[in-house]
Amino acid sequence: METSFTLKTRRTVRAYTDKALDQALLDDLLESAFRASNTGNMQAYAVIVTRDQARKEAMAPMHFNQPQVKQAPVVLTFCVDFNRITRWCEQRQAEPGFDTVQSFTYGAIDTIIAAQAFCTAAEDKGLGICYLGTTTYNAGPLCELLELPPLVVPLTTITVGYPAETAMSGPLSDRLPMEAVVHEEVYHDFTPEVIDRVYGPKEALPENQQFVTINQRSTLAQVYAGIRYTKADNQRFSQAWIEVLRKQGYLD
Repeated sequence: METSFTLKTRRTVRAYTDKALDQALLDDLLESAFRASNTGNMQAYAVIVTRDQARKEAMAPMHFNQPQVKQAPVVLTFCVDFNRITRWCEQRQAEPGFDTVQSFTYGAIDTIIAAQAFCTAAEDKGLGICYLGTTTYNAGPLCELLELPPLVVPLTTITVGYPAETAMSGPLSDRLPMEAVVHEEVYHDFTPEVIDRVYGPKEALPENQQFVTINQRSTLAQVYAGIRYTKADNQRFSQAWIEVLRKQGYLD
């Protein structure tokens, strides 16, 4: 029941107090996260822990200078890692074959599962977390900053610390109704009526209506597709991501 309450009342925390995160607590949270399910019990992931302020300052531009990168006591970069397993295989007279898209795919799934397990454990201890979706946008520079070898690719970044009081105020973020996400037996495509039903309440929220107004658009969808996540940006970041996967050894 406590975990369910934590999950249903959670919120992203972007502002932290200056209280340090104890090493023993961080180790315990990571150890808990590493108990998460993973493919073949290979644990094909690595976590880069960044505490040094100078490194956080260098990392911040790669995350579009989001202030929590420099403010959080700890920044964790979760990476797909088949370098470790490859070296193990080579040292034990086994021929590794993990430089493939398929390996990267299940490695990415396992990495995100571990990251989310960490977040759940951290929030259960009263800490606040924020996922940074910018990691794959600037994966190339992050590879250089974190000195990642071939077959290691940054996938997501999490800031963690004790929430500032202001971070826990205000309503929870809205979520779509179950009907928008859950499909019984087979996928049921969306008719115009269902789209209106599942997105209407979200569009009617005062904060989202204000979001539309200040961005000088007619609909919330226009803000998402025309400003926040444009086709041009998606194409540009996709190309950069492909180049990183190629450079790190997952694409020919």
